[in-house]
Amino acid sequence: MSDQIKRTVVVTGGSRGIGRSVCRAFADPDTQIFFNYSSAESSARKAEKYVSETGGSAKGLCVNVSSEDEVAGFFKTILGETGRIDVLVNNAGITRDGLLVRMKAKDWDDVMETNLKGVFNCTKTVTKPMMKQRYGRIINVSSVVGVTGNPGQANYAASKAGIIGFTKAVAAELASRNITVNAVAPGYVETDMTSSMSDKAKEAMISQIPMGRVGSPEDVAGVAVFLASESAAYITGQVIHVSGGMYM
Repeated sequence: MSDQIKRTVVVTGGSRGIGRSVCRAFADPDTQIFFNYSSAESSARKAEKYVSETGGSAKGLCVNVSSEDEVAGFFKTILGETGRIDVLVNNAGITRDGLLVRMKAKDWDDVMETNLKGVFNCTKTVTKPMMKQRYGRIINVSSVVGVTGNPGQANYAASKAGIIGFTKAVAAELASRNITVNAVAPGYVETDMTSSMSDKAKEAMISQIPMGRVGSPEDVAGVAVFLASESAAYITGQVIHVSGGMYM
């Protein structure tokens, strides 16, 4: 990649939590950051401001990652502005927790559509431009529960386990084109998504973490930046656990 060309980074679910921290971690004057959001526009504008405070720039667009057409339009807009996509961080995700015996089919479908199909849609769409430029870094955000499972999260755990299998398959397909594909599996990270947990549930979760504390979105963002760097150019098809030892 020429030093004269600005790097283009795309982060899904970039308006809050881990995604917003990933955007900020990538921010520098030579990087153009784009992210999607599906909730409040105000959160997206706050994320743009959050990134700009570091001297970088980010643009948020309202896109449903489970929609093939919306994803195609999203990346068409980005390519029209920059001509390239160097890094994709598939971070968008939702939860619809509940015990399997009471889980509604819609709760299963909604989680799969966003968490797993969204990764498929976005990765498939960036594959052609990355293959053409013979360079790319794809980082998929999975979860520790995709490996360990978790009661009350059959849908979420299945979607995150699916991301791991998807990561390994696509890594094998794209390695010869200088495109790496890796996954980050966060443990318990303090975000809006986890803040809805009860105090009792939080205490039970922390008791399982050898490091004795919850993670921060920045802990995950730092690993994403590393996997997108030239220092990680020979790493592909891997799952990096960022869980304070919760899974070893």
